[in-house]
Amino acid sequence: MPDIRPFRGVRYDMAQVGAMSDVVAPPYDVIDSSLQEKLYEASPYNIIRLELNREEADDSPESNRYTRAARFLKEWLRNGVLREDPHPAYYLYSQTFEVEGQTHTRKGFLARVRLEPFGSGKIFPHEHTLSGPKADRLALFNATQYNLSPIFGLYPDDPGEVIKIAEAGIRDKTPQEATDHLGVKNQLWEILDPKTITALQGLMAPKPVFIADGHHRYETGLKFRDDLEAKGELSGPDDPANFCLMMLVGMSDPGLLIQPTHRLVRGFVGLTSEALAARLDTEFLITPTGEGDEGCRNAWDHIQIADDQDTLGFGTVEDGRWFVAKLRNTQRMDQLTPDRSPEWRSLGVSILHELVLNDLLVKIGAASCTYVHQIGEVLDSVNKEACDVACLVPAAGMEYVEAIASNLEKMPPKSTYFYPKLLSGLVLNPLR
Repeated sequence: MPDIRPFRGVRYDMAQVGAMSDVVAPPYDVIDSSLQEKLYEASPYNIIRLELNREEADDSPESNRYTRAARFLKEWLRNGVLREDPHPAYYLYSQTFEVEGQTHTRKGFLARVRLEPFGSGKIFPHEHTLSGPKADRLALFNATQYNLSPIFGLYPDDPGEVIKIAEAGIRDKTPQEATDHLGVKNQLWEILDPKTITALQGLMAPKPVFIADGHHRYETGLKFRDDLEAKGELSGPDDPANFCLMMLVGMSDPGLLIQPTHRLVRGFVGLTSEALAARLDTEFLITPTGEGDEGCRNAWDHIQIADDQDTLGFGTVEDGRWFVAKLRNTQRMDQLTPDRSPEWRSLGVSILHELVLNDLLVKIGAASCTYVHQIGEVLDSVNKEACDVACLVPAAGMEYVEAIASNLEKMPPKSTYFYPKLLSGLVLNPLR
């Protein structure tokens, strides 16, 4: 069962830093060099100096972006820019945002969650990880000895009972607020009431937790803890390094959105809609949806109305034509991926990569993909001829994340995109 604990979070002193919006940042893995520079300019205390410090030309093993992050952290703690809260707490975290003209609010709470190796308990991943990002995050863990940003965890809670209890614990309290670079309104409240804390621990104890975002940081936390244990430096089962900072959100939360991740594919120069459809016709039922922007939007409308993972959309830059393709049956996918579960084989991204790109089209080109989430981004790429084929993929619902993770399988890369990202800098969690 997940072991969740309140903790004494480390937070910015607003009297010293001014506006919370000036000191927070998105997670490191969505920050490009341009945004990094903007965050540096926003405030001398922006969390970017810890989360993703700039590389310098004269960096060395003794002086580098990790040691600079550690130096800034120590200075800010020493000068009171960052202060540890006086009492253990959970932190209710709300994000209000807009997608396709609709306003949504997602709510959860931040806690320390005991680390456990995947497959050994009730915490489940759904994505593969890479060695490079884990090495980067481990260097930062070792330098700062802090969780600077939360992992995003999901738990089943159809009646929404957990978040109702959490909200009761912050009644009449004023939140900290920050608006990020995408216009998302972030609010944070302390939950200090002992009865609420006990109730949340009891409600969460029997629930599994599925990691939505932050797999690299979770595995890095395990490595950091294991390294300390090997050196005999863990103080016991309650040592802070046995835990990670996690945002816990109910799977039935009305603001929990999984956006699709469309593929912009290169490697098929000159491929026409007619030729592509002929390649796919053996396995798919083809329905043309038109040309240009209208054809793309018609294809996406068709996919959304179908509301099934077996319907994909395709647009060819060569002639600007679009069609949707509905899988006729599962026989070929079963042959191609016999070791996978039915849930994994039925994913739209699995069908696209295993059946379309790696099987039906493999003889005419080698595919390379870039990824976008909005139809406007797809159209922008197609109109600029920045790809050869645009592939529209339906969003994978929570039922797929839960089923595939529970099978101890990993979804294909870029299967899910949980928007918005959780901010770094609202609450920090010391590990030593």
